[in-house]
Amino acid sequence: MTQDLFRQDARLRQTSATITAIGPDGLVLDRTVFYPLGGGQAGDTGWLLLADGQRLGVVDTRKAKDAEGRPTAAICHVPAPGQDDLLALCTVGAPVTAEVDWERRHRLMRFHTTTHLLCHLVALPVNGCSITADAARLDFHTDQPLDKEALSAGIARLVGAALPVTVGEITEAELDANPALVKSMSVSPPRGTGAVRTIRVGAEELIDLQPCGGTHVANTAEIGAVVVTKIEKKGAMARRVVLGFAT
Repeated sequence: MTQDLFRQDARLRQTSATITAIGPDGLVLDRTVFYPLGGGQAGDTGWLLLADGQRLGVVDTRKAKDAEGRPTAAICHVPAPGQDDLLALCTVGAPVTAEVDWERRHRLMRFHTTTHLLCHLVALPVNGCSITADAARLDFHTDQPLDKEALSAGIARLVGAALPVTVGEITEAELDANPALVKSMSVSPPRGTGAVRTIRVGAEELIDLQPCGGTHVANTAEIGAVVVTKIEKKGAMARRVVLGFAT
């Protein structure tokens, strides 16, 4: 199991850790600030600083899988190719410092929070999501046209309102009693612990509240200039809204 420090503090950029396993899929640590691919959000990149000061590049982060291919609670840090000499220095039990590529992570956080603003502006079920460092998209389950300029203006208004973004949790029973909190048609919140992590946008005025395991900014003002770059019809009941940074 890897302690996922990013769940409690998305602004934590590095942590000391210990290598607990090494395999073909990467290095597993006992704790990490790296977010693994999931919920539509891309996995983090960065570096593992070895005890002698050398830096092992990490090009992706994924959840480790068991023998049946099911995700586990361990997190794999995927090394960049061409680092065999550094990998040879890595051993189980060795200390490292995990350092996330903060500039890239922050772009992911800005986009991810913007997708939650979109869920407020387009109050329709979501049947697809992708969040990368360069663009993000939500696929809404609808046959109705969406207005690119109106959505960009709505995002700008909510960003300008400087709304707080807070991490919370509800019980699984509370989620069952409020199924509308789940906006995604294709991804279900993880269960089994009795509690479900939530992201709330807004304080006195609730803008959005939904289960989410991703990383987010602390205030919508931090998002900056994000706009809708295009809207595509992807099927009879699918409208894709693509986000990008304003140029």
